[in-house]
Amino acid sequence: MYSAHMDTFARDNLPPSEQQPQFLFDLPELHYPERLNCATELLDRHIRQGHGDRVCIRAPGLTWTYADLLEKSNRIANVLVHDMGLVPGNRVLLRAPNNPLLAACWFAVIKAGGIAVATMPLLRAKELKSILNIGQITHALCDAALAEELQIAAKETPVLRKIRHFNYSGPDSLEAAIERASPEFENIDTAADDTCILGFTSGTTGVPKATMHFHRDMMSICHCWPTYNLRPTADDVFIGSPPLAFTFGLGGLLLFPMHAGASTVLLEKASPPLLLEAIQNFGATVLFTAPTSYRTLAVRAVELRRTPLRKCVSAGEALPSSTRALWKQATGIELIDGIGATEMLHIFISHDETNARPGATGKPVPGYRAKVVDAEGHEVPPGTIGQLAVQGPTGCRYLADSRQKAYVQHGWNLTGDAYLMDAEGYFFYQARTDDMIISSGYNIAAPEVEEALMQHPAVAECAVIGVADDERGQIVKAFVVLRPGQTDDALQKKTLQDFVKATVAPYKYPRAIEFVNNLPRTQTGKLQRFKLHT
Repeated sequence: MYSAHMDTFARDNLPPSEQQPQFLFDLPELHYPERLNCATELLDRHIRQGHGDRVCIRAPGLTWTYADLLEKSNRIANVLVHDMGLVPGNRVLLRAPNNPLLAACWFAVIKAGGIAVATMPLLRAKELKSILNIGQITHALCDAALAEELQIAAKETPVLRKIRHFNYSGPDSLEAAIERASPEFENIDTAADDTCILGFTSGTTGVPKATMHFHRDMMSICHCWPTYNLRPTADDVFIGSPPLAFTFGLGGLLLFPMHAGASTVLLEKASPPLLLEAIQNFGATVLFTAPTSYRTLAVRAVELRRTPLRKCVSAGEALPSSTRALWKQATGIELIDGIGATEMLHIFISHDETNARPGATGKPVPGYRAKVVDAEGHEVPPGTIGQLAVQGPTGCRYLADSRQKAYVQHGWNLTGDAYLMDAEGYFFYQARTDDMIISSGYNIAAPEVEEALMQHPAVAECAVIGVADDERGQIVKAFVVLRPGQTDDALQKKTLQDFVKATVAPYKYPRAIEFVNNLPRTQTGKLQRFKLHT
């Protein structure tokens, strides 16, 4: 089969075909030609169509048009090829907070036929070394502000040959090389099934895996969820908190706005106060962030209602019904929920604003199908809790990893989530399958107990796990972050326990409660439950 990759590492390390999921291309827009470079479709197309002067990327103190981004990306692609010796198929580590040059570097790698490996800004040398080794990464483009940890990792990883730093003014900087490089670049004629990104799992299990995604996958996620569920326009201004290294952020803050011909706001820091300020300053209309951020932002309801915000997307972790209701009350906007996975690249079950149901994630996104199965892979009746199984135009391909066999079974992707589907086809999240607590024979979903605790006014955040117990097998334990001014004593514990008993079935109440100052989370905001077991 045709491939533009001269470095065949990625294709050589794909899972065997019999271990890959069945892919679906039922929608006519998912019928791609054999040769496809997604950068051509997402970026160059707009200039060809005469829209090069439209605003593409905004950041504090900076505005780029589509033509500006094209020129920057072309120049960086030339630097990669002519100065750094990149050949198609080489892996390029990208290390930066969300900023315009990171976006330009991402497109440059794709244009040059490379494989982009974006990394979370807060990763340390040990974690970077693991990524460099797994991906056999040969090149890196790194923000100077994050150089130290990469330099430490690079000393122990000889496969990484060439590094360029940007956002500084030295003579060996990427900026200096950009000035010398040509603004013209002919995109490599990659195959639709050439790998173009490695997405590393965000570490909720503590052991990262590299997921492999093709050029056609980038276009598939643009043609499915945003087209049918989000429905953006070219006048929208996207904004959000997830890093571009997180596939939720890559889609929501780069691929989707550019596919629509819209603009995106890239923020290096996006805490709720800074996010609100940027929404106001840039006139953002579409927001991507996690449930915890929506809860914090909701207290600024008056200010939010004065902005042009019209679409708000929640993903990254389960959306509590209380958070949905709180946001609707605060802003008048119905949150668009969705579940995605690094393995699936982006959202595959969701809804739009008119079809939202409390507690439901939604229905399969057009182009995907889903079912709930038992331990043997058999579909279970509506209303029965089981494992979520998904198929679509994207799917799991771990790079040389034995865990492929566990994620893909009988042609279906098993996401590791426990769900039930009702009689109308709506999917309701229960827990991660490894978060289901079995106590005295009862199945207890940790998120349900968390939702009950979150309704108490003393609770700011909480997380629930099962811990071993000689009598009951497991008991429910809650880690609770109290709101300022609350007392962390035995009376408070009993108050919370009684509250849960009165809110959900009494057997679900937390028999153990530990008050903590904060909860362990990944850089994408996902709760790291495995750290609570230590």
